[in-house]
Amino acid sequence: MTTLGDLPADQARLWMHRVAGWAAEYREKIEQQRVTPDLAADELAAALPTVLPEHAEKLATIVEDFERVVLPGLAHSGHPRFLDDSASPITAPGILGEWLTAALHVSAPSRSTSPAVSELEQIVAGWIRGMLGLGESFDGFFCEAASTTTLLALAAARDAANPDVRRRGLGGAPQMIYTSEETHGSVKQAAVLLGLGEESIRRVETDGELRMRPAALRAAVARDVHARLRPLAVVATVGTSSSAAVDPVPAIADVCAEQNLWLHVDAAYGGALAVLPEGRWVLDGVGRADSVVLSPHAWLFVPLESSVLYTRQPERVRAVLPLVSEPRRFVALAAWVVFRAFGRAGLEARIREHVRLARRFADWVEADPDFELAAPVSMGIVCVRATPAGMGADDVDAVNARIVSQANATGRVHLGSIQLDGRLALRIAIGNVLTTEQHLAETWTVIHDALDRVLID
Repeated sequence: MTTLGDLPADQARLWMHRVAGWAAEYREKIEQQRVTPDLAADELAAALPTVLPEHAEKLATIVEDFERVVLPGLAHSGHPRFLDDSASPITAPGILGEWLTAALHVSAPSRSTSPAVSELEQIVAGWIRGMLGLGESFDGFFCEAASTTTLLALAAARDAANPDVRRRGLGGAPQMIYTSEETHGSVKQAAVLLGLGEESIRRVETDGELRMRPAALRAAVARDVHARLRPLAVVATVGTSSSAAVDPVPAIADVCAEQNLWLHVDAAYGGALAVLPEGRWVLDGVGRADSVVLSPHAWLFVPLESSVLYTRQPERVRAVLPLVSEPRRFVALAAWVVFRAFGRAGLEARIREHVRLARRFADWVEADPDFELAAPVSMGIVCVRATPAGMGADDVDAVNARIVSQANATGRVHLGSIQLDGRLALRIAIGNVLTTEQHLAETWTVIHDALDRVLID
């Protein structure tokens, strides 16, 4: 008999239990998976129908196709040797939080519609603010992505500098945003979306540790003022996605105060280090910022996508918030579950262990004459470069690119690569609660084997 409703309750319960069982077994045995895909894109396309079926298919068939074709076409980011992403892989409490979120499927356009959404957002934002020591002067707003928070922050900066922008649009001299070469690409995207244009981005040079140079920032602002351009905002970064570099926020805040510029701090990844008492230094000067973003999914073990925008000018953020994020998902629920399941001590212990593992890996690199560190190590990111003797820079870059390709082709690891100061390096990001020193030792062996093969070829 054909019906137009959902699955019957008994079938829905059966399949939800089966999928839950599959997920538990997958996580338990994830080390048995290849880290990288075992099926190419063209093979995947050929294995599945491209035409929507006319009639309903059985869930058994759909799940079978998922296991047969979809799963082999994935990189398993929860694998303890998947080291190509600074975002924390899923945890067991995170999976539970995601299931609860999916089951509720809440859309919360207003506080009165589902007050639990806004209340949990404020509770969790307050927990994070307290862990980081940001202070009560910052209000927190949950968003689904750090790129959205950057857009909100720069929109607030634009509106603060241009009170009539909503009625009359932008006019007059170009308005400039100052970042370093290491700043996340979402800043340029925001500039385009806000009508400021790509040419509004002014890249400020960095020092030997890939941090923005305050003197170069001050000089760039002065040049633009002299050229009758309008300096608008500065985006500083605490923990760049490339190397975890930390810009000198106190000195940058001085420049912003002198020139009346909005200061936005991207602490999406690196801000989590401040959960540790010994890591509080990364947020020095951040209390002077107009806005700060931290992404719990980056290094606080919360599922994607989850970011919090903190600001000392909440009324300006509220004014632009409906333009980009109404309605919104119940993104704080999974964070609420994870934080309660781990506790502050559990979060500290895991972050501290990741820092220890990164330092351990760096020690292996520094002790090996065939490799060097491409950037300082202060968080869970290690940038490594093979340096075979007698090769020019271009040849060394080619060797490192082939190491990444060969290592990933084994299926045993998934490494990243990054350009730092125009040179290519391997990027090892440690953020998985399942990753141990043994996993990193195995990864180091794979990298060495790949270098040997490359040099032989």
